[in-house]
Amino acid sequence: MRGIEGRITKKLASIVDEKDVASGDGYPVKTYRELVEYCAALAYLNKDHLLFFRGQGVDFKNKSNKSTFYPSIYRGDYLPKREVEHRFDILSQASSKLVELLNSQIKDGTGELKRKKYIQWSILQHYEVCGTPLIDFTHSLRVACSFALLENEGRHAFIYVFGLPYITNRISINSEHDLINIRLLSICPPDALRPYFQEGYLAATSDIEHDYDSKTELDFNRRLVIKFKIPNDKSFWGKGFNMIRKSELYPGNDLFHSICKEIEVDVKRELKPGEIGEFLSMWSEVENKVVSMNFQEKEHNTFFSSLKHLKKIESIDSSLINNIDKLRRFRNELVHSPQRVTEKEIIPYMELMRFVLNDIEKNS
Repeated sequence: MRGIEGRITKKLASIVDEKDVASGDGYPVKTYRELVEYCAALAYLNKDHLLFFRGQGVDFKNKSNKSTFYPSIYRGDYLPKREVEHRFDILSQASSKLVELLNSQIKDGTGELKRKKYIQWSILQHYEVCGTPLIDFTHSLRVACSFALLENEGRHAFIYVFGLPYITNRISINSEHDLINIRLLSICPPDALRPYFQEGYLAATSDIEHDYDSKTELDFNRRLVIKFKIPNDKSFWGKGFNMIRKSELYPGNDLFHSICKEIEVDVKRELKPGEIGEFLSMWSEVENKVVSMNFQEKEHNTFFSSLKHLKKIESIDSSLINNIDKLRRFRNELVHSPQRVTEKEIIPYMELMRFVLNDIEKNS
């Protein structure tokens, strides 16, 4: 995608480097009212772009110490082409399963969904079934703040402001910026409640799936206008504003949630090809758990740096480190030379993987 240089106010520029907004800890904001006023000024300054928001409890950074925002299907420290293709295979089969279940359970508003992959991917992404090339945004600052603070045990959270092309259709494809923007409220069937409560949008780099030249072209930090740091405290909301409750962000009696949970079970059980797929899936779980154990150290949030840091502060013992390293070496062999590995050889590593996951649970 094409990058932009957003414009920020002089006051914001006194702390934030306008040319490198992804670095640093973000501009500190004390109240929601203050945040709204800053964003109003940013919207005025950045008239060529439509502003969208994203809230996170952790500021994930890359090796260059810059905030990074990859769609879920492209996440990982090192991502061989074979693994990306495997993830797209999973996505394709999950999409087929979604259409199959829709045919049998839902009648209203599904015609276009059955025909267009971007709408299928949008549902699978928003209900967290599997990785997709899409990333979640919202047009609501209150929704972004609520997500950032939801079940957040840290002292702060982060609000990111992105500049995207103006929307021209329900699915807007901008060839100049190589971006797709999807307005979920216009394309989701009425039985899919979650997108309506979250005022959700999704974006992706257009015309690219697993055949990208450089992974960095898929990082949405290229569209970042500014990063704010907000306190995880009731005082942030002040009088007249309040956080959206989890039950409102994730409403009950959502038929699509039930359908997507069924697909998620199938993805884990059937859609991945044999023991190889299961091993890679569990390895991904190990990576995520190691990173999540290190959530307070935002400068050390890749898998390898998190593992190194946890070892340094003795949060996990050396035997667990050694077992994880054994799994990592086998995983590399599996990805780079799959023809050398038989399914029988995977079995003992699967047992070790389960042991490691259990051990991580005890340590977390």
